[in-house]
Amino acid sequence: MSLLYNTGDWFSLGHGNSYRKIDLYTMDWPASINLEHMTVHAAPYGGPIALVKDTKQFLKLSGGESTKPVIRIFNCSGRLISTINWDNGNSGNLICMGWSDAEEFLVVQADGSVWRYDMFGNFLHKFSMGADVTDVQDAKIFASSSGTGIAVLTASWKIYIVNSVMDPKLRPLSELLSLTSDLTCWELVSKERNTCCLLARGTDVILARHGDSAPTTHTLSMKSEYSSIIAMAVSFNHRHLAIYTNTGAIWLGSADLRTKYCEFATGRTERPQQIGWCCDEDPHPDRQAVIVSYASMVQVIGMTGDSNIYTYDSRTVLIPEMDVVRVLTNTSHELFQRVPQCTSKIFGITISEPASFLFEAHMEFQKRSHKSDEFLCLIQDRLASAVGECVDAAGQEFDSHTQKSLIRAAHFGKSFLPGYNPDGYIEMCRVLRVLNALREPIVGMPLTLRQFNHLQPLVILDRLIFRKHYALAIQIAKHLKLPESRILEHWAFHKIEHDKNDEEVARKISDKFRHHPMGDRERISFANVAKKAQQKGRNKLAITLLEQEPRKSLRVPLLLELDASEKALTAATQSGDTDLIYMVILKMKSTTALSKFQMIIRRFPLAHDLYKKYCQTNSLSTLKDIYSQEDDFQAQAELGLREALEVNNVEVSIPEISVNYKKANRMLEADACDEAKKLMKHQKVLDEKYQKRLYGLPLHETIRQLLLLGDIKYADRLKSEFKVPERRYWWLRISVLSQQFQWDELEKFAKSKKSPIGYEPFVEVCLKQSNLEQAKKYLPRCSEENKFNWYLKAGCLLEAAAIAYDQKDMDGLWRVHGRCTADPALLAKVDNLIGQLASKK
Repeated sequence: MSLLYNTGDWFSLGHGNSYRKIDLYTMDWPASINLEHMTVHAAPYGGPIALVKDTKQFLKLSGGESTKPVIRIFNCSGRLISTINWDNGNSGNLICMGWSDAEEFLVVQADGSVWRYDMFGNFLHKFSMGADVTDVQDAKIFASSSGTGIAVLTASWKIYIVNSVMDPKLRPLSELLSLTSDLTCWELVSKERNTCCLLARGTDVILARHGDSAPTTHTLSMKSEYSSIIAMAVSFNHRHLAIYTNTGAIWLGSADLRTKYCEFATGRTERPQQIGWCCDEDPHPDRQAVIVSYASMVQVIGMTGDSNIYTYDSRTVLIPEMDVVRVLTNTSHELFQRVPQCTSKIFGITISEPASFLFEAHMEFQKRSHKSDEFLCLIQDRLASAVGECVDAAGQEFDSHTQKSLIRAAHFGKSFLPGYNPDGYIEMCRVLRVLNALREPIVGMPLTLRQFNHLQPLVILDRLIFRKHYALAIQIAKHLKLPESRILEHWAFHKIEHDKNDEEVARKISDKFRHHPMGDRERISFANVAKKAQQKGRNKLAITLLEQEPRKSLRVPLLLELDASEKALTAATQSGDTDLIYMVILKMKSTTALSKFQMIIRRFPLAHDLYKKYCQTNSLSTLKDIYSQEDDFQAQAELGLREALEVNNVEVSIPEISVNYKKANRMLEADACDEAKKLMKHQKVLDEKYQKRLYGLPLHETIRQLLLLGDIKYADRLKSEFKVPERRYWWLRISVLSQQFQWDELEKFAKSKKSPIGYEPFVEVCLKQSNLEQAKKYLPRCSEENKFNWYLKAGCLLEAAAIAYDQKDMDGLWRVHGRCTADPALLAKVDNLIGQLASKK
C-alpha cells in the first residue's frame, strides 16, 4: 500500500534503491559569505566548517580589508565559532586545509610545515613534513587507521606520507615513482594499517604503496573513449573509487581497481567541482551512489546507471559522511541519503509490510476509525517485527513530527504484545531526544543514528564539552545515565580561564560540585581543577579549591607544589598516612629554614614523632638537639647511652647519662648507671692485674671470670659491693667448680653451710660433667619431693624404685619399670614392688 507520507523528496535510482534529500538548516552566516569565492573545509560527523577566500581567484578587496588570509570557522548551521587571522606567511603558502578526527584544524604550507589549531583558533602544535619537503605543490588530508594522515606532493614530483598527525613519521614514496608533469590527479586509500596512493597519468591509474618493490599500473576497462583522467574520489570507508574522465564518463568500482561496478556517461564536458560517495550500511555495490557537483548542479548517480539531477542558485559544496552526503550552499545545508530499508517498508509506494499496516492502524486509531482493528488483524502474528521496524525508522528521521508519529505507532503496537521487552523502544526514545538536541542550530551537529552509534555517546559528550555546551552535555549525560564528572571538571576549567575573581570562582565551583549528586564511582576531583588553576598562575584559588578535596593523597602533593606546607602537613596528619606525612616533612625540611621548620612541626604531635623516628636512623645530632630544646632528659639519657654503646665509649658518657636520668626523676636507671661506672673501675683494675679483657663484661660474667681465675676473695668483694643475691652467687660457684673438675672443693663448699639453692644443682652440675659418683654424694640430700626424679635422672633405678614405693607412687614405679626392661633381675624386683603396693591399695 502507498501512504505517501513524508516522501516528497524521495527519488529512485533503480529498483529497490530509493534516495531522499533532507533539509538540515537555513544557513545563519553573514550575507557577505559567498561560496563562489571561497574554499570550504568541513569536518565529518557534523563538525565545524572552515571558510577562507580562494587565493586562486582575483577578488576586489573592500576598504580596509587585509590581504592576509582570514580563516572563519562556523558550525553546521552557519553560526560563527572563531576567526584565525593568518600571520604565518602570505596566502600563497596555504596549500591545503582540513580537519583531523579530533576536530583539529590542519593547515599545510608550501614549506612543508603543518599547523594544528583547535576550532576556537587556538594554536596547538606545528611540525614539519621533513627536511626534504620544501616546495609543496599539493597536499591531501585523509583518514587513516592511525587517525588522520597527510600526504604532500612536491615540485620535484615526489610524494611523502604521514599516517598520523599526532605521531608524524614520514614515509616517502619517491623511490617507487618516476612522476612527471603529466600527473592529472591523485588520491589516498587507507586500508587497515597500509596507505596506498592512486595517481592518474594519461589513461592509466598507478597504485603505489610504501614497502612494495614496484608500483602497479592499471588500465581502466571502459566503453567510452577518453584520453585522460581528470578527477578521482574515494568513498568515506575507502572501499569504493570513482574516476572521472575528460569526456564526462565515470568509472565506478572498488578502491583496489579489481572490480568494476558500472560506467556512467554524464554527458557533460566541464570539470566537476567535487565527487562524493553516498554509502549505505549494506556494503553491496548496488546499494551505493555517487554525487557529482558542478557549478550550479548536483547529479546523483546509482550503480544501475540511473541518475537524478538537482539544480541550485549558487555553488554547492559536498561533504561526504559515512552514510550520507551533506550539500552546502550559500543559503542552505541539505543531506542526501539512501532511504533506510525500515523507512522504505513504512512509507514506500505499493508497500504491504507489517510496519506499514501498523503505522496506518495507528493513524486510523487517532481518527477513532474501526479500520484500525482491521489493519491490526492483518499483522497479528507479525506485530512484534512491525513494532521494531517503526522504532528503527524513527531513529532514521530528522523531522521531529515524523519521529513522534513512528514512536507513537510503535507504542500503540506494543500495547497489544504481552511480555514485550521495551528496552529497545526506551533506548531509541532516549537517543532521539539526544539527536534532536544536537541538531538544534545553536549546537549544529546534524548526526545520523549510524554516526551517533559509531562515535559513541562519550565521544559526543567530549565534543560538546569542547564546544562549551556544558549545560547540554550534563543533560545528555543524565539522560543516557553516563558519568557527569568530566563535564563539570571542564566547566570548572572554563571558569578558571575566563573568570578572574578567585573568591567567586571558588564559590561557584564548590557549590556546583557539592550540590551535584554523585555516586561512589563518580567522584569529582577538586585536585584536577586546582591543578588547572595552578597552571594558570592562580595559586590562591588552587589552595582554596584543594581544601574541598576529600582525598588527602591528591590534596597533599599539590599543596606542596603550591608552597602551602603547613596546610599540606595539616592534611597529611589528618589522613594518618605516614607516607604522606614523611613526604611533607622531607619537603619542608629541604625548603624551610631549620628554626621555622622545627617551630611548625612541634604543633603537629604525630608529624613530630615521625620526624624523631626519621632522625633516629638518619641524624642523631638533630635528634639530640630536639631533645635538648624540649628538656626531654630521659630521651637525652637513652640517646646518649645508645651513642656510647655504638662507639664503645660508655665509661666517658656514663656520668652525663646518669645526670640526665636523675633530672628525669628516673632513679632506678640513674643508680644502674652509677653501679655500671663502679663496675667498670673494678674491671680496669682486674684487666691490669690479670692481663685479661674483663672491661665491658656484665657483673655476672665478671664474677664468673674471677671464679675461673681462682680469685674468690675479689669475687666475694664484688658480690658484697654490688649486692649480688646469694642464690645467684652459689650457682656461679658450683658451676665454675664443676667446670674445673674441683670435686673436693665442691664437696667442701656444699658442707660449708646450708645451700640456699638446695642440692639438686649440685647433682645437676655433676651429671652435666658425667660424674655419677660425685652426683651420688648429693642425691640423698635432695628434697623429698624431688629426690625420686633426680635418682631416676642419675640412672639409680633400684633406689628410685624404693623411693617411689616409700612414697606410694605407683606412677613412679611404672616409670622405673619402663626403664629397666634390659635387666631381668631388676625388673623382677620392680614388679614385686608394684605388686606389693597394689595389694596395699
